[in-house]
Amino acid sequence: MSPRKAGRQELTRDSIVYKARELFIEKGYQELSVRSIAKELECSHGAIYYHFKNKAALFYAIVDEGFLALNKRIEEILGEGQEQDKQKQQRLMLAFLEFGLNNQSKYEMMFMQGKKEVGGLSREAANHSYERFAQAMQTHSSSLLKASAVMSAFISLHGFISHYHGIVKGYEEVKTSAEDHVEFIIKGLENETKF
Repeated sequence: MSPRKAGRQELTRDSIVYKARELFIEKGYQELSVRSIAKELECSHGAIYYHFKNKAALFYAIVDEGFLALNKRIEEILGEGQEQDKQKQQRLMLAFLEFGLNNQSKYEMMFMQGKKEVGGLSREAANHSYERFAQAMQTHSSSLLKASAVMSAFISLHGFISHYHGIVKGYEEVKTSAEDHVEFIIKGLENETKF
C-alpha cells in the first residue's frame, strides 16, 4: 500500500466543487469530463461519483451556489430601507448588473450555458431566480406590470451584462452606463403601465 501524499487534504464535496468550477470556466462544459476532474484532484473518478451522480449534477452544484448568492442579494435589497418603489426597482436592477459583471464566469455558467445535459437543471434555478426578481419588480411598481414588460426588463439587463462580458473587469468600469441603462428601463416600465 502506497503512503498518502504529505499535506494532501481529504476529498470533500466542497473541494470537488472548488476545483471543478475552475475547470469548467477554463475548459467549458463539453470539454471537461469527470475523469479529467479526478485527474486534477489526484483521485479516482469513483470518488467524485460518490458525491455527485454525474457531470451535470456537479455542474448544477456550482451553478446553484451562484443563484443562492444572487437570490440572497435580492432579498437583502428587499429588506433594506423604506425607499419609494422606483428607487427599490433601480437598486434591484443595479444589483443584478453588479452581480453579473463582478462575477462574470459564475454568471456565464448560470445564465449562458445552453447544453442539453444541463439545460433543464440550470434553467430551473434560473427560472426560480427570475420569478423572485419578477415578484419584487411587481411588488415595487406603482401599478400592475405586464408579465411581458418585466421579462423585457430582465432580458435588457441580461443583454447589458452579455455585451460587457469579457470586455470589462467589473461593474465599476461601466457604473454610469449601468445607471443610465436602468433609468431607461424604468422609464419603459412606467410607460408600459400607462396603457
